[in-house]
Amino acid sequence: MSTFPTATPAPGPDHDFGGRAFPPRDDGTVVGVGIDVVGIARLTEMLERTPALLERLLTPSERALSAASRAARVAAKEAVGKALGAPGDFSWQDVTVERTGVRRPYLRLRGATLRAAEQQGVAHLHLSLSHDGDIATAIVVAERGRP
Repeated sequence: MSTFPTATPAPGPDHDFGGRAFPPRDDGTVVGVGIDVVGIARLTEMLERTPALLERLLTPSERALSAASRAARVAAKEAVGKALGAPGDFSWQDVTVERTGVRRPYLRLRGATLRAAEQQGVAHLHLSLSHDGDIATAIVVAERGRP
C-alpha cells in the first residue's frame, strides 16, 4: 500500500477560461516546426569581416535589405532546415523569402531543399519573421497537404 496520497489532477490554467481550445494535431498534418534567432549586430560583423559570406547566405534580392531584414532571412533559412529535418545537402541559396502584395512574408524553395519538402509531402510552409532590438527571429511550420 502506498503511503503517498493519490493526487487529483489540478485544473489547467484555462480550465474555467471558456473560449475555444486549439490542441496540437496528431494526424501527421504538421511535418515539422523550425525556429531560429540571429543576432543582428553579430551577423553584420560577420558579413563585414567575411564579405563572401553575404553571397553565400543570401540571394541577390536579399543582399540589399536592412541589417535586421537580412538577419531575419538568415533565421528563416535556418528555421526551414529545422522544419524539414535538416536535409543533408541544404543550400542557403535554395531558400529565399518573398513578400505578398500586402507585405506578408512567404518562402520560395528550389534544389535539394525543395526536393526534401516534396519527399515529405509538404504542401504549405507557414513563415513568421520578427526583429526587435538586436535579435531577429523566424518560425516555420511545414504542413502536409490534404490526402
